Amino acid sequence: MTKPTAEPGIVQSLTRALGLLDTLAAEDRGLTLSEIAARTALPVSTVHRLLTTLQVAGYVRFAPERGAWQIGVQAFIVGIAFLRSREITAIARPVLYRMMEASGETANLAIADQGEIVYMAQVESREMMRAMAKPGSRVGMYCSALGKVLLAEMPTPEVRKLVEWRGLPRLTDNTITSAERLFEDLKTVRVQGYATDDEEHSIGLRCVAAAVFDEVGQPVAAVSLSAPKARVSNSRLAELGGIVNRGAADITAAFGGKLPRLPMEGN
Repeated sequence: MTKPTAEPGIVQSLTRALGLLDTLAAEDRGLTLSEIAARTALPVSTVHRLLTTLQVAGYVRFAPERGAWQIGVQAFIVGIAFLRSREITAIARPVLYRMMEASGETANLAIADQGEIVYMAQVESREMMRAMAKPGSRVGMYCSALGKVLLAEMPTPEVRKLVEWRGLPRLTDNTITSAERLFEDLKTVRVQGYATDDEEHSIGLRCVAAAVFDEVGQPVAAVSLSAPKARVSNSRLAELGGIVNRGAADITAAFGGKLPRLPMEGN
């Protein structure tokens, strides 16, 4: 694990403690004290002090039978609170299923987080060749249809900050690596109402996505259809665009949201 860069206003001990939780969350069977110290590049004494503090609060637990530290029940409670706040996942599932049935392709729901999209739910295609991304997977916003449709709803200055922070690393020959080209692509997204990913993140994969909005017309999530390029010709992109738009509108309505009437200022 990379040690976080110190920034003004950052509480180092809290940052380290959260890093320990991230490390433990990645291992179902838990980790020993020395393993955690090695993965976080922290002294064993520091790791032990932080773990003891987290244990008192219930965020981690020690399993003596294995000599390993694991995520505790309080972390689960916090996670459940997050899921409650994101009831949109439960609302979206039947719509994702309808999208998959209408298209024959894999339907996805994702939210934005720190310049990336995080997959929240997926209904897989029944085809033998299909796209898969398990819940919790992350992808850059700039190289995914899900991410670009959300970027298109953000003011341009905010998008520029994200680009400067995250960069635009090339993943395939089709990846957008120029900020100006990205902004041109986002203009197209606003006009047509959906975003596309033409092998920009993964070779051989095409995706189409539309945004879901809250009660004040702000984007809260996005839905997409993803499939092997062999099944998504250029002429089929508009068809899939219509399906994701209808799906996003249905989820928006069920979520109590509303579609924005005008493009956001600064776009």
